[in-house]
Amino acid sequence: MRDGTTLEHVTVGEGADARRIAVRVRDGVGPAIVWLGGFRSDMGATKAMAVDAFAAAEGRLFVRFDYSGHGESEGAFAACTISTWLEDAEAVLAAHAPEAPVLIGSSMGGWIACLAARNRAARGEPAPTGLVLIAPALDFTEDLMWDKFSPEIRRTLEQDGVWLRQSAYAPEPDVISMALIEDGRRNRLLTGPLDLGCPVHILQGMNDPDVPHPHAFRILERLPAAGTVLTLIADGDHRLSRPQDVVRLLSAVAEMATPVGAFSMISGSRKML
Repeated sequence: MRDGTTLEHVTVGEGADARRIAVRVRDGVGPAIVWLGGFRSDMGATKAMAVDAFAAAEGRLFVRFDYSGHGESEGAFAACTISTWLEDAEAVLAAHAPEAPVLIGSSMGGWIACLAARNRAARGEPAPTGLVLIAPALDFTEDLMWDKFSPEIRRTLEQDGVWLRQSAYAPEPDVISMALIEDGRRNRLLTGPLDLGCPVHILQGMNDPDVPHPHAFRILERLPAAGTVLTLIADGDHRLSRPQDVVRLLSAVAEMATPVGAFSMISGSRKML
């Protein structure tokens, strides 16, 4: 393609549950840098394209994809859950980034990235080289949705199985299902220590209405101190897509993508910037 990427597809699931996941791959050297987008976002989003341009300039292997029910991929969004999107991500990683990738997770993608890293460790696979998490929304279905819902919204979900939430980012409402909430409970990560086996850099806006910055502190408290970095942007919103935010993101990605030996100089302490 003229943009230097190749459109490929990974088939996930079997029979009636099979769906094709759209993946764009930029050839280059590894470890692969992989973009995991947010809830209802797609692989053409501003930050994903900024990382793609970075990868092109640096000659790095870069992989981005759309979850089921998102962008160019198949599947019905309303029928999907965290487990669905995790299955998509793990299939893409297995096909295009099997060895120690750098995972960049934005919002919900931060949760998916952490789940994928945890599962790699459980299977005895190499840990990611590192994780860059942008306003990571770990456990958001419970902590940032269900716990904040009014009794009326909870009743609607319990009785009807679905609730339509007005979106600040799209003209059509978000379809929130009870299946999404219940599946989220089975995938919670913030109920105990969280060791992902690799460095983690969190970028968090303090003016984020969707994932408030105290949520990032909860994640920080559960991660090992060594190799964990939290960058707070006082005037940053949820998207963190302004030019200055993108510069911070690319700096974090570049640092994670350097050889492990270079990281050892800073891995002994937790930094808050």
